[in-house]
Amino acid sequence: RQENRKLLKEGEEKLDSLNAERARLEELINKIMSEDVYFDFDRSELTEKAKELLAQVGELLIKEERFTITIEGHTDARGTEDYNFTLGAKRAMKVKEFLAAYGIDGKRMESVSYGKEAPKVEGATEEAYSQNRRANFRVNIKE
Repeated sequence: RQENRKLLKEGEEKLDSLNAERARLEELINKIMSEDVYFDFDRSELTEKAKELLAQVGELLIKEERFTITIEGHTDARGTEDYNFTLGAKRAMKVKEFLAAYGIDGKRMESVSYGKEAPKVEGATEEAYSQNRRANFRVNIKE
């Protein structure tokens, strides 16, 4: 009985530790995913604000080598479908290039363009357009 209680206590402590680690990782993932990188109209260059955000993302990725990311490039609704897919790809690639220069292995990142197909905000106003000109992240944890 004594041995069983000891094993049960050790198991509970290990579970608590795993749950704490899971909560910590979820918090980091949510931090990365909650932030978008915004772009000026018809541009793929990173703004200073975008670079500051990406430096924070880079730091998280350096600390958590199990994280891989998908960078999703988006545009507003103006322009042709082909043009916007190309622009979305350029935006995602600029983010990827910045993070690679920051020290993140390119094998941990992939990029995809959604063009104007997945707006964050519906509408035909400048405010809506500015929210849709972005790159955002999906985070995966590799085993």
